[in-house]
Amino acid sequence: MLKKPEMLKKGDRIATISPSWGGAGDPELRRRYEQGVKRLEDVFGLEVVAMPNSLKGSDYVYKNPQARANDIMTAFKDKSIKAIIANIGGDDSIRLLPFIDFDVMKNNPKILLGYSDVTILHLFCYKAGITSFYGPAILTDFAENVEMHAYTVESIKQTLFSREPIGEIKPAKAWTSEYLDWAVESNNQIQRTMQHNNGYELLQGSEVVSGRLIGGCIEVLEIAKGTELWPAKKDWEDSIIFFETSEVKSSPDLLKSWLRNYAAQGILQAANGIVFGKPKDEAYFAEYKEVIQLVMQEYQLEDLPILYNLNFGHTEPKIVLPYGAMAEINCDRQTFTILESGVK
Repeated sequence: MLKKPEMLKKGDRIATISPSWGGAGDPELRRRYEQGVKRLEDVFGLEVVAMPNSLKGSDYVYKNPQARANDIMTAFKDKSIKAIIANIGGDDSIRLLPFIDFDVMKNNPKILLGYSDVTILHLFCYKAGITSFYGPAILTDFAENVEMHAYTVESIKQTLFSREPIGEIKPAKAWTSEYLDWAVESNNQIQRTMQHNNGYELLQGSEVVSGRLIGGCIEVLEIAKGTELWPAKKDWEDSIIFFETSEVKSSPDLLKSWLRNYAAQGILQAANGIVFGKPKDEAYFAEYKEVIQLVMQEYQLEDLPILYNLNFGHTEPKIVLPYGAMAEINCDRQTFTILESGVK
């Protein structure tokens, strides 16, 4: 069981960090960061403090992984800070590993929120035995053009600001991955084009199953394999695994190879179910489904419940997924439910 952090409330102080890419501090993107901060203040009533190295720009942040790690450790040690939110992901959070004090994290559980390459930070938290939250980042969701998506706002409030069980997570009615250049100031006032969302798809399975949530961005999880961060086999037992693919839009053949590896490790066989996030731009939407089902057939796992096209990861709007929380897949109803709170 992971140790849950305290819930958020209005007036709480939260830290922003740049654990991987440091673009939030680049002059052309600083407006975007400030817009995200303003939403945290205005929509959620939070006080925001940037960690000392987080806004020094992408060049400095890249060259100084220890400074990035120091920001994380500083935020965990600071008793006045109740949550830590990543500005954005990137591709090299793994370089922070030598500088992380897991005891500091274990002894100071607090909300950590982000997605994509922040998967590595979630594995830090998992190793430290604390719940963290796979979800929105400052530059993407909080700084969404014109206003935040209501679906995202509701999920944040349900998950981080309440001790009640999170409950059934309904599909978003519409989605977007449209790219409008953040460096063009006028784009901030252009609402991105939304597309109709077809909801969840049941790829296989016929039962109602439950398990504790574990997973992340599948490309980033590949970086963690074989390191001290990789969860033990027992950590996957009776779990519901969540996977999503990144903006890299990895080929179906890569996804097939990765899933075969999970099966070869016995991880898929240990799980009670899997949920997959909507692919970025719905790239390879049909092809991914085909390779998922192929691997399940190869390993005689056709009865494993798999729900596809959930709104998390590299899509907007998005939900928040708490690591270690008990969740449920109902195959008959094609529903996904988080059965408990993510915070205390």
